[in-house]
Amino acid sequence: MQTSREHHRSASLQGLYHQPLQDPYCLSNFQILENNMCPDNGNQGTSISFKPSKEQYFTLESSPSTAGYTVCDSPSVTSCLSNISPFSAQVSQSYLSDPHHSPNNYGSPVSGSSVADNGNEFRHKRREALLGSGPDIADSFYNSVNSGIHQLTSMSIRDWNQLVENISRLDLREVLKYCAEAVSNNDVSLADALMEVLEKRVSISGDPVQRLSAYMLEGLRARLKRSGTVIYKSLRCEPTSTELMSYMSILYDICPYWKFAYISANVVVEEVMENEPRIHIIDFQIAQGSQWMSLIHSLARRPGGPPLVRITGVDDSQSAHARGGGLHIVGQKLLDFAKSCHVPFEFHAAAMSGCEVERENLRVQPGEALAVNCPYVLHHMPDESVSTQNHRDTLLRLVKSLSPKVMTLVEQESNTNTSPFPSRFKETMEYYTAMFESIDAARLPRDDRLRIRAEENCVARDIVNMIACEDTERVERHEMLGKWNARLKMAGYTPLTLSSSVTNAVVDLLKLYNENYSIMERDGALYLRWKNRCMATSSAWR
Repeated sequence: MQTSREHHRSASLQGLYHQPLQDPYCLSNFQILENNMCPDNGNQGTSISFKPSKEQYFTLESSPSTAGYTVCDSPSVTSCLSNISPFSAQVSQSYLSDPHHSPNNYGSPVSGSSVADNGNEFRHKRREALLGSGPDIADSFYNSVNSGIHQLTSMSIRDWNQLVENISRLDLREVLKYCAEAVSNNDVSLADALMEVLEKRVSISGDPVQRLSAYMLEGLRARLKRSGTVIYKSLRCEPTSTELMSYMSILYDICPYWKFAYISANVVVEEVMENEPRIHIIDFQIAQGSQWMSLIHSLARRPGGPPLVRITGVDDSQSAHARGGGLHIVGQKLLDFAKSCHVPFEFHAAAMSGCEVERENLRVQPGEALAVNCPYVLHHMPDESVSTQNHRDTLLRLVKSLSPKVMTLVEQESNTNTSPFPSRFKETMEYYTAMFESIDAARLPRDDRLRIRAEENCVARDIVNMIACEDTERVERHEMLGKWNARLKMAGYTPLTLSSSVTNAVVDLLKLYNENYSIMERDGALYLRWKNRCMATSSAWR
């Protein structure tokens, strides 16, 4: 009986994530949610009918695009079809503005500079000053890197070409690590030389390692030239809202990372709120609010009638840009959907970042059961290593003071918050190698322009930020679940063990994806894995 009830709950909460999709892309095999989703009153059990509607419901990762959506052939899109990241044009501007670098002494093709014969001659002279000749050029290079001695004697063009050939036989990631070491040591000459070699091997339309390496190379270049923040900010605002929504929808469709967050949290909230007549959900990453549509649909079938549901959506400028408008859009969509399901509903907008939230912004009322949702958001908040204000722990203590019945937390399982640059670079490489492999497993063509733009705007900008930026400018600060456990316990929380129904719901979700995805249970939490790498965790707290 218990098993049957758990399966029923899991199925009902997943239904709205797995419906047939329409095909709005002319350049992609992937599809987007465009149907209204309501219970079929003529059916029993967990069946759900999806009735076409002029009003579309979609997530931050889903697109409102129509079947006629076409990608604009803008210069930024065209640049994606080259083997080098389109960030390079932005980086080249920092070279031009740097008094120590002119268009002549930085002649890399990735910068977009026109290299004449005299420019080539200058580059050859620079190469001769970088590395020394010897019987074994590769060994000479390794010794120079490992010893930190980079002021070597002159090298002929032939020997330089031989060195490049030898380096080209190395694993691409190893060359990146040497380049990162040079950047970390502020060895501009060696870093420039290695970047020239790397440019010939990376590709934003290549295999997963080549794609990742292209963006990591740009992160290193930006770090060397102090231009990481410029690139990160431009990527956050460059696409139109419609374009950004379509890019996000691709990753939402082909990878389970966001659905893992939505489904696991929804099952937890429904279980904890089983007998509550008034439910208040505070969502610190409300996006489009679509996560809560499946929960509203499930609550509509509660024996004895549905509860009153209040949702407070916390917003930031990034979500508003992707959405193409303010939180009133989210509120109206959820209100319309709740009405169609006959669920009493209220929506409250808190248009601010989590760092700015105060108790009065959340409008918690007496007599309501409170749930707080934090999907992939807390790692953006600076902690004690960045500022004495420690927004990360401040928010956790604020939420705890509200006495929620449950707080759901989903975060990347990666350690890039306080790690020194060399360790952070290595961790970023390992984590995002798995990420790009998982994207590649969806078998969207590697030269698909929408896929490239999705990776650039939704993944690569985070990579650039983690590699190129420091202090308050570095906003991507992931922590492992063990560290989150320590933070939460210090703030007064106690962990809640996730039930088997949560596990079953996620297992059912992963059946729709590549077999290399798996779930691991540990210490009451769920770990989403790609092959042997843990990618994300879901946990619940009180």
